This record gives sequence, C-alpha cells and structure tokens, in this order.
Amino acid sequence: MNDSSFELPLPHPFDFQQCLNYMSRSLFECLYTTDTEGVNRLIRVGNDKRLVRLTCPQGREMQVQLLQGDSLTPEEQEELIHYIKDWFDLNRDLEPFIQMSEGDPLLGPLLERFWGLRIVGIPDLFEALCWAIAGQQVNLTFAYKLKQRLTEQYGDTAEWEGVTYKMFPSPEQLANSSIEQLCSLQFTRSKAMAILDVASLMTNGELSRDRLLTLTDSEAVDKELTKIRGIGPWTAQYVRMRCLGDQTAFPVGDVGLQNAVKQMLGLNQKPTPLELHALFKHWQGWESYITFYLWRTLY
Repeated sequence: MNDSSFELPLPHPFDFQQCLNYMSRSLFECLYTTDTEGVNRLIRVGNDKRLVRLTCPQGREMQVQLLQGDSLTPEEQEELIHYIKDWFDLNRDLEPFIQMSEGDPLLGPLLERFWGLRIVGIPDLFEALCWAIAGQQVNLTFAYKLKQRLTEQYGDTAEWEGVTYKMFPSPEQLANSSIEQLCSLQFTRSKAMAILDVASLMTNGELSRDRLLTLTDSEAVDKELTKIRGIGPWTAQYVRMRCLGDQTAFPVGDVGLQNAVKQMLGLNQKPTPLELHALFKHWQGWESYITFYLWRTLY
C-alpha cells in the first residue's frame, strides 16, 4: 500500500466481473477502458482530473490505484470513494431483493444469472442527462457515437502508456457552444437545444444532483426534470435509476424493457405499460434493479 493506492471494502453480494461484463458491452464506449481484470477511467476529483484503475484481485476489496499525478489529499480521497460507491451502487443492501426473488419464477433465474451485479451508475448528472438525451429514439450504437463526438469535441483528456483517456465535458465546457455546433456532431436540433438548456441550468446552479437528491418524493424529481425542454418521462426515470440511485425508478415506456419481458415470459407481443405495472406490482421498491437485470438479458 502506498500514497497512490488504497482499498475499498465491498458489500455482499458484489461480482466485479458481472459489472465489467456490463461495462464492456460496446466497443464504442469512450469514457473508460475495461480488460479482464479491471477498468481505467479519467475522473474529475475536485478541480483536477485523475486517471484511476479499479481492480478486485481478491474479490473482497476493490483496489483503487492512481495511475498518474500527485497523491490524493484526504478530502480528494473521500470524494473519489463517494464517486466509486455511486458508480457501482456499493451502499445498497441487496438482501431484501434476494429474499424477494426466492421462489419467484422470473426473479429467481434472473438473480441467479446475474448474481452480484450492481446497477452500474452514472454519478455525473450532466453526463447522465446528456447520455439519456442522446439515446432518445436512436439505436445504442449511434447513441455511443454521439457521446463519443461530444466527449472528443469538448472533454478533457490524459495520456498514459500510449492510450488517450477522455472525460465527459462539464456543463461549463459546453456553456458557450451553439445549436449549430452540436448539430454538426449529428445531434438533432431538439437534442442540441435540450443539452444546451441542461448545461445552462447546471452552470447557473439552478439544477444539480445534490439538489435533486434532497427531493424525497420521486414525483417531485420527475416534475423537476421534465420541465426542462427535451426531457420526458423516460429520460427522467432513466436518470433517477442511473444517476440518483432511485431503486423505484421504472421506465415502463422503454422498448428494451418491453422486449426483455416478452422474451423472458414467452409472450406473443410486447407488454403494454399497464401490463408492466401489473407484473411489477409484486416487486415494489426494486423496479430499477429488475429493469437493469432484464436489460442485461438482451446482450
């Protein structure tokens, strides 16, 4: 152990390989690199950027290693730990979810198949909103390409061992951009306007993850998000799930979720939102986890 590395205790169950499998699902991912043992990512810590490698060599603890730069101050280490815990949902007690799945004909096999998988989050609200906006009504591959173009155009980078690591831009880095500039990256005008609106709101301090987390009512969060131009119910639910750690988030309008349920239950057609609500009523409080696991069956 030295100043450039530390260990983070892990909850049970946690399977890092399951998380890595999820994170390596696209060759177009630009914000981190995965291999068989871990993930490297450029992360904003305080006012600086830090290149970090995460591994779980023993399975019981996560090894956090700084690949370059000065050692962290205690405050910076706490900030990084907070980010990693949000990224891999390490503060969540999954025991009630496990108990709920016992004997359940759908949840049981699902939990067995993805045992130890945590919701891999997007702790940065701006990144989460832009990713959700980019993914509206396009296939996943094109959404990744849009994210890649936005990151390459506006985000910070760091070099290490011949690899260029990229960090998603901050709202401030897009504050002076224009609709035309985003459209040149193949965003539609409506998506460009939505992203610039979010960047403006966050730069001005009118929108923040911390503020959304103070809203205990999920409907209040939905209302806060959907009043932003270009953000509808699906985007709000997605952000609640991936960024705000809301395990009741339930994007019933998601085509992937509908297809996964159709496949799992052998239905002739995709379930309607009403049918999904009826199916999930037995699993209240864990909608986001079940949705995340069902999405995994599609890959």
